[in-house]
Amino acid sequence: MQSSVGFLAELVRETVAGVQRGLIDAVPKLVMALVFLTVAYVGIKLALSVVHGTLDAIYPEEQDLIVALATTIVGVFLWFAAALTLLNILGMGDIAASLGTAAGFIALGISYALSSMIADTVAGVYLLRDPDFNPGDRVTADGTTGEVRDIGLRKSRFEMDDGDTVVVANSAVEKKWTLEDTTPESTPS
Repeated sequence: MQSSVGFLAELVRETVAGVQRGLIDAVPKLVMALVFLTVAYVGIKLALSVVHGTLDAIYPEEQDLIVALATTIVGVFLWFAAALTLLNILGMGDIAASLGTAAGFIALGISYALSSMIADTVAGVYLLRDPDFNPGDRVTADGTTGEVRDIGLRKSRFEMDDGDTVVVANSAVEKKWTLEDTTPESTPS
């Protein structure tokens, strides 16, 4: 019969040997993960730089909000994909698949919860791109007539004739707005 000291010594020896084997097996995965992270970091930074530069060339300076929003969205998707790939490299493919699925459901819930804000943002992009809707124009939108002072991604601001400022959601403005005629009427002589 084996003594308890001998049993304990054998248990420690087996445990240390198992940890060593695990570390030796993990080193290639860790090295590959570090290489992947380095390449992903450089690649994502380069991709975001290209996206930002391209959008910056397309949109005028007063529409920098669109450039920043699009660049941020692309960055979030790229980093999320890199994180899932990293988990897969480290041998956690099931966790990566679960996270991908969970992120899809979370995104669906968030998009439903923020649907009005998303509608305002999309309408804001359209209004910023519309050549007929500019700051300084006199328009009627959502029952409000005034001069357009500011067009943001979610809201537009109108200055009324009495000097008050009215803020209207872009989705309400985009639905129906009318450019008021600002040319002075000619009087017959």
